Order: sequence, then C-alpha cells, then structure tokens
Amino acid sequence: MKQRLGKLETQFFAYVQMRRLRTIRPGDIASSLQLTSDQERKLLSRLAKAGMIARVQRGLYLVPERLPLGGKWSPDGISVINMFMEGKKGRYQICGPNAFNRYGFDEQVPVRIYAYNSAISGDRTVGAVALSLIKVDASRLGDTEEFWTAEGVIAIYSSRSRTLLDAVYDWSRFNSLPRAYEWIRNELRAARINAEKLIDVTLRYGDTGTIRRIGLLLDREGVEERLLRRLEKALKPSAGLIPWIPIRPKRGKINRRWGVVVNEET
Repeated sequence: MKQRLGKLETQFFAYVQMRRLRTIRPGDIASSLQLTSDQERKLLSRLAKAGMIARVQRGLYLVPERLPLGGKWSPDGISVINMFMEGKKGRYQICGPNAFNRYGFDEQVPVRIYAYNSAISGDRTVGAVALSLIKVDASRLGDTEEFWTAEGVIAIYSSRSRTLLDAVYDWSRFNSLPRAYEWIRNELRAARINAEKLIDVTLRYGDTGTIRRIGLLLDREGVEERLLRRLEKALKPSAGLIPWIPIRPKRGKINRRWGVVVNEET
C-alpha cells in the first residue's frame, strides 16, 4: 500500500478535490497538470493499483471526495453501480439477495451486489465492491423504489412486490424457492403488499411458470376469485405440469386449475 503521495499524485488529488470531481476519464487532467497522454495514463494506472482511485471500466475511474488516512480507499457499492451504468448508458435495479435483505425477507447480508440492467452481463469487481450484473430486456426493468444511502447517493431497488415476484421467477439464480412462498404469505397477512399489486407485477414481469405458481399460492391464500381470474386468463390451455417446488421430485397432488404438482414435504 502506498503510504506517501508524490508530487504528481498530490497535484492530482488537489485538482480533483478543487473541481469536486468524482469521476475521471483519460484526457480530463492531462492539460491542467501539464501531462502527456502517456503520463496521464500511467498516473491513473498507478493510483488505481495503489487503491487510491477505483477503475470502474476501461477509461473510467471513480475518485474519493477526500483521500482517507493511509491512502487506501474503496468506493461504496451504490456509487460504483451508478457510475458503471452511467458509463454504459444503461438502466439498472438492485434485485435478488440485496433486495431480500433490504425488505427483511432474509437476514443474510450479501457479499456482492446483484442488479438487473439493460447493458451488460457478468461479474465485475471495483475496489472491494463485487457486482453480479444480469442483463435483461428493457421491458423487464421497472417497478422500482429509490433510496438515499448514507453516502448521499440514490440506490434503485426493485420494489417490494417486484422482489417477491422475482424470487419466484428467478428462483434458480437466487435459490429462493420454496422460501419465497412463505415471504409472500407473510407480506400478504401483514398487509405490506396486496394481492392485486402482486398480480399486476406477475402479469407484467413474470412468465407462464411464475403465473402458475403465484396463482396457486394466492388461490390457497383465499384471494378473491375476480383477481385469480386475471392470472388464469393469461394462461394458455396446456396439459403440461410444473412442480410447485422445482428442486424436489415431481411427485404429489396435482392442481389442475394451475397445472402444478404440489410436491411439498409432508
């Protein structure tokens, strides 16, 4: 870890703090610090390797408002994803384990940030921040809530109802079934969500399997028939059956209305 700043590094941080810059791209500082392009590139590379700034992607660096004691710095996760998406000109919403924890469904604190987005798929690491970026069609982005973080930046999360829907829809990625069924039951009974809103997001962002599973769950919870028929109308006639709990053997009672094998443990 670099403990002391050289003359050039000191000039760099004095300049970005005076200008209140949070991001730097090649070409932003060369003229002001009287550097060649090669000198600027090497300076940014040195600072990133020393952990004083964070490389978000090629040609985009995140810089601290002020350098902490000792020189080592890592950005907060929300700033990283906001800057990353800004650089890619994409939209995002934090989902999965992070949203499960935020809304109190799961006490486990994720070690990485999961986000649906319109720009890129794959895992990325920026400083100490680990991202799992899940590219989806733009039509699958939406139904979000915004929160201010302690660092003063806005985080965009899937809404409470959308998070529950995705726990059923994306169960294999998030390992969220059958836990999601209990989360939905608890949220409905506590009136933190309502069945009509959950049906709205299911019809907009779900698929056939999700509609069937949500339909069966709401049916068992005694939801009004007029609401259940909205889900039922979205299903095409099919003799195929899906398991209620996908990770268990497809054996159990058959619910013909929703085309689901209720393979619960007894």
